[in-house]
Amino acid sequence: MTTDVHQLDDGAWISVNDSREVNVSDLWLLARSDFCGCETTDFLAEGFVKVGVDYPDIQARIAGQCIACGESGVTDWLTVGRVVDPDSGEFYGVVHESVHFPEKRTRLSHSRE
Repeated sequence: MTTDVHQLDDGAWISVNDSREVNVSDLWLLARSDFCGCETTDFLAEGFVKVGVDYPDIQARIAGQCIACGESGVTDWLTVGRVVDPDSGEFYGVVHESVHFPEKRTRLSHSRE
């Protein structure tokens, strides 16, 4: 089954298979982010700029700001949820309160040379 993903209401919602699944105005904790200089970015999502599928993940670039330092801009790609059953299109959103890592990382630790 094809997964239909798009933005609704000027970037306020992400629709997955014609169902509003992810909305803005949530606080995301971003670790190892280039978004701002904070060790952990307290990112307030204000609007979805781009959405896409990296099956099974649904990803988005999100406009917003760090509530700690005030820096504003657009994130790198963040996973906002996952299609868990391709036949039914069942979708599970991520837990926004957990820590998220923008971009895909092949190594989570920094080398000390």
